[in-house]
Amino acid sequence: MMLARVADSLYWIGRYVERAEHMCRLSDVMLNATLDRSDAATQVARIALLAVGDTNVSKAQAPYEAALALTLERGDGGSIFSSIAHARENARQVRDQITTETWERLNIIYLRMNNPDAVKAFHDGSQVFLHDTIADLHLFKGAGDATMSHGEGWSFLQLGVHLERAQLIGSLLDVVFGERRRRKPLADHFALTSILRMSCALEPYLRVYTAELQPRHILNFLMLDEDFPRSIRFCTTQIESHLAAITRHAGLSANAGPERLAGRLKARLHFADMDELEAQGASAFLKTVLDDCWAIHRSLYDAFVAYSLEDRLPA
Repeated sequence: MMLARVADSLYWIGRYVERAEHMCRLSDVMLNATLDRSDAATQVARIALLAVGDTNVSKAQAPYEAALALTLERGDGGSIFSSIAHARENARQVRDQITTETWERLNIIYLRMNNPDAVKAFHDGSQVFLHDTIADLHLFKGAGDATMSHGEGWSFLQLGVHLERAQLIGSLLDVVFGERRRRKPLADHFALTSILRMSCALEPYLRVYTAELQPRHILNFLMLDEDFPRSIRFCTTQIESHLAAITRHAGLSANAGPERLAGRLKARLHFADMDELEAQGASAFLKTVLDDCWAIHRSLYDAFVAYSLEDRLPA
């Protein structure tokens, strides 16, 4: 069985890398809003801020400054810089568990972010800066997929990626389609397109629904599509699969806490009905999904990271 501290670091590398990529995409969409002085552009910036937990929506009036802070603010634990720094520190602690290719790629991103000229580089070409960061994060994931052994450590890394992704997409959907939107549905074409871009879903969505941008279709696609890798349903399938692999490696029962919770969440998404979901309201369903994700995280820690030594000693 893998050491608890190693499993913890690999898990958080996955979470922080996924978080950084998501924040890059939200920042990029906010920068697009600077090109349009319409109410829809301000609305998009407000959604992006709420999706990252920033309730100071007055920042939506200055989306460039908000995007800069979200990218490079060192004092903000939720910024892209902080996420990359945390991912790199966790990778440093388990350097012997990851390949040279993955370490070098993560190090390149960190050095760009930590460069004294990073703010100037952002000012000179903010969207290029963000696109390069996203591309390097994709290269990190690709290098990991191609060069790391797909064993227990790999499963912890992927578990972190998909659990983080499910929570991030769930939080975004709750902002857009949740209780606060019940009386005023999002209908503007620019805003709906921006929501899909925040989820890296515009082209995959258009291949399924062509140019019909409908809030109902967007909610259904980002929540329940079984093939799109950023839908919540796809993520829950991956979470259950990687937890099952980890449980086998650890020699635990298939009914162990985290795997059982993951199976229940997977079934919840698999058998969800869009008509019933709309009838009861998206907020209740999304809250249940997000609560289940947190429960899986806590159960994962109890089973594989913060367990007592007596639980692992032979009888």
